[in-house]
Amino acid sequence: MGYVVNGVATRVGLGVALAFAVFIDVFAAQSPAVYPQRPVRIIVAVTAGGAVDSTARIVAEYFGTTLGQRFIVDNRPGAGGSIGVEIAATAAKDGHTLLVSSPSLVTNAAVQPVRYDPVRDLQAVTKLTSNPYILVATPSLPANTVQELIALAKAKPGAITYASSGTGGILHLGSELLCALAGVGMTHVPYKGLADAYPAIVSGEVGWVLGSPITALPLIRAKRIKAIAVTSPKRSNALADIPTIAESGVPGYDVTAWIGLFAPAGVPQPIIEYLHREASNAIRAPEVARRMAAEGTDVVGNAPREFAVEVKAEFDRWRALAKTAGIKP
Repeated sequence: MGYVVNGVATRVGLGVALAFAVFIDVFAAQSPAVYPQRPVRIIVAVTAGGAVDSTARIVAEYFGTTLGQRFIVDNRPGAGGSIGVEIAATAAKDGHTLLVSSPSLVTNAAVQPVRYDPVRDLQAVTKLTSNPYILVATPSLPANTVQELIALAKAKPGAITYASSGTGGILHLGSELLCALAGVGMTHVPYKGLADAYPAIVSGEVGWVLGSPITALPLIRAKRIKAIAVTSPKRSNALADIPTIAESGVPGYDVTAWIGLFAPAGVPQPIIEYLHREASNAIRAPEVARRMAAEGTDVVGNAPREFAVEVKAEFDRWRALAKTAGIKP
């Protein structure tokens, strides 16, 4: 306990005062009250126009309106997204460089050598959105259910083809997971992106692909491709008439598309919590939530620690599958 004698603090009291001053300085350096101090860059490791980019721009606009600084989306595509992720992972640990990414963050690292570790070098802030993929097929494929597709693949080993948006991506690994769980072999045909894969499905050049709801639904409604099943463990509210792969005879199958917000590892925890809270508010704004629901997407906004556990689990899962299936870049 400190005492004041003739207006002068005793040694104990002075020590407490100095310690408190140091605490205040440290807290101020980490406090969201002084964050952000300058414009913030949000790295997006894909080209503009897709779901990851549009979600990043929704968050950037909300942050810019509420946090008093500009939040600038910086598209850095290339090497399956690894270039943009590496830029974010090696940025200053002050919260002024962030990353919005899809599962490619972990699938790339699971399949090929990259110069970042998705668990060690990045700090999960929150999962922004989540949605299933839809297993869609060319209309001429003689299979309308997952079980019929599996039976066809068993009858013609290697003859059934599936497309993906690139070797080692989530669509490739998700398709290989189906093959592994069903005990069948099908032939992978990689494309540069889903936009390139869909014409091949429509024409019958390739048998099937895991498509995203926002891009697949218009083609399904136009009857240019057919929906077989969704990849989530339970049916999507927006796609309630489409069964899951798990309920169609492949128990345990679960592949979901997510979009998450990350910061470089080492960013002070008060900033991480602040970003989590504000990002959750951004995606839960009524007009945003309505738009997401119409596209078959759920808003999430889970806690940083919870999301970090999910990211590590996915990384371990896809790394094990890539090793078992012999998937190489």
